[in-house]
Amino acid sequence: MILYRLTTGWIVEQDGCYYDLQAPWLNALLVQPDLSVYLGSRIAVSQPLSGVDLASILAPIEHQEVWAAGVTYYRSRSARIEESQNAGGGDFYDRVYSAERPELFFKAQAHKVAGPNSAVRIRRDAKWSVPEPELALLIDSRGNIVGYTIGDDVSSRDIEGANPLYLPQAKVYDRSCALGPGILIQSAPMPAETHIAMEIERGGGIEFSASIAWSEMKRDPQALVDYLYRDQSFPYGCFLLTGTGIVPPDDFTLRNGDLIRISIDGIGTLANPVG
Repeated sequence: MILYRLTTGWIVEQDGCYYDLQAPWLNALLVQPDLSVYLGSRIAVSQPLSGVDLASILAPIEHQEVWAAGVTYYRSRSARIEESQNAGGGDFYDRVYSAERPELFFKAQAHKVAGPNSAVRIRRDAKWSVPEPELALLIDSRGNIVGYTIGDDVSSRDIEGANPLYLPQAKVYDRSCALGPGILIQSAPMPAETHIAMEIERGGGIEFSASIAWSEMKRDPQALVDYLYRDQSFPYGCFLLTGTGIVPPDDFTLRNGDLIRISIDGIGTLANPVG
């Protein structure tokens, strides 16, 4: 089942039918001890909605923070080493890739997040910007993974590559993050064969496309969550982007007017223009 956020509240889709949860806040849903069981019980006593317009859905986030994990795929390790080698930071990323402790960083507050069909941005002072398609975990306040959605960790590679200490400026700015279209609610882990795909449309043609299997991620999702929740509290839960294994070539940079589409099996497609 998939949760969607409308201006009037949250609805859930199951087997092609949509049901009104009468729940205005995601916070109220995340306090349930087993969200999938709770949603199933609500569906059992509800009538399907008619005329649901998914073109107007919002980013599936309210008071949650968005965090991100880096260097979780071999390709992201290589890209980070390449972009920072002239600044002497390349060895850092090789060591993080092999270390027990993951790289975790704050990405966005809810008001900085773009939803489906809403524009993401590139920094005005950056010359080399890329999208990073990622599977995002929805985690409750107790540290349980309760759902999955699609995330885009838009990044300024030239700023981060100039000095690893510039990571917050390369990663954290208005609309540098997108989430959606909905949240797949399930207690079981995502299948290893789950594919993450991205294509970037420019001028009516496909400028870049690639895909990768979820199984190529080096880190265990629950281990990432356990590190994130060490000495931190998330009373409203949080989202955690799990890293990317898709990196466009070094001569590619996003432009205003591009259209980014990220698709993940079982969740759908998140589309965002750049502007």
